[in-house]
Amino acid sequence: MRTGKISENVLIRSVFRRIKTKREEVKCGAGVGTDCAVLAFAENEETVLSTNPVSAPADMVCAYALHRALNNVAAAGGEPVGVMISAMLPEELEEKRLQDMMQQAEDICACFHVQLIGGHTECSAALTMPVLTVTCVGKRAGDHTRNIRDIRPGQDVVISKWIGLEGSVRIAREYKEDLLTRYPSAMIEEAAAFERFLSVIPEAATAVKSGACGIHDVSQGGIFAALWELAHGADVGLEIDLRKLPVRQETIELCEFFDLNPYELLSGGCLLMTAEDGNGLVLALEKEGIPAVVVGKTTAGNDRVLLNEEERRYLEPPKTDQIYQLNKNGSHGEVSVETGKA
Repeated sequence: MRTGKISENVLIRSVFRRIKTKREEVKCGAGVGTDCAVLAFAENEETVLSTNPVSAPADMVCAYALHRALNNVAAAGGEPVGVMISAMLPEELEEKRLQDMMQQAEDICACFHVQLIGGHTECSAALTMPVLTVTCVGKRAGDHTRNIRDIRPGQDVVISKWIGLEGSVRIAREYKEDLLTRYPSAMIEEAAAFERFLSVIPEAATAVKSGACGIHDVSQGGIFAALWELAHGADVGLEIDLRKLPVRQETIELCEFFDLNPYELLSGGCLLMTAEDGNGLVLALEKEGIPAVVVGKTTAGNDRVLLNEEERRYLEPPKTDQIYQLNKNGSHGEVSVETGKA
């Protein structure tokens, strides 16, 4: 199988079809485009869970992993409450680096009033960099339910902030020496500082309050993968104006340097939403200081169309994230990202 997320067909054939046992407390389980499980133990309150594996250098692995797990729960309309961290570490990792990792995790938890509630830590001779699996547990009121299957044709498609943010952070931080051969350090430092945009908790909360119908955080595979997952999970079509997809110039420059497609690049920090009144949702987000734009509409049928002036082409199933192309292109650094998940 190819590197990165396993393909949709393999996921359905070899994973989902093996899941037979059901419980009535499970309101939402594994599915394409479904990033969280939802459990109901009490009336009008649900438990939302998401788990995310990430492999990255020790100085940023907690940031990538925690934001991804927290974002999944927030996009499902939940309030993150606690996180569990399972850390597999290389044998050569010094204890001081572990302390720094955990301080980074605690700083992020403190920012969003989330408690670190447990986990597991061990070393392995098989690893060259840390592998973290973060499980986030959240709570959700009954009226905050957001399910990708509730999306209907005719809704506006809205995107917050910019695509390719997480990928830009990783490239700028891990390939700085390569990039300095062409670009000024100020541009690279700004791209690395996109770390400040990686959380979607603020826009998810605003979207829930403002009547967004569907919410899906953009992650591995980039905006093209997220659009496909949203449409597939909701069983709707799409018409998306490619020129309206928001992207920072720094991201474009980094992608051009390594010959990457920014539309298929790690995009943690970007939220994909649908709404009956997309312009109203954009205004609500902008009042909170969050840039957003309407990029298209959901449609009846299964056609997922990308428009570029007079050109019309069809969105393809998710591909391996572009971040994996860095090693294939002969770059001097090393990047490793999360394995596939449902």
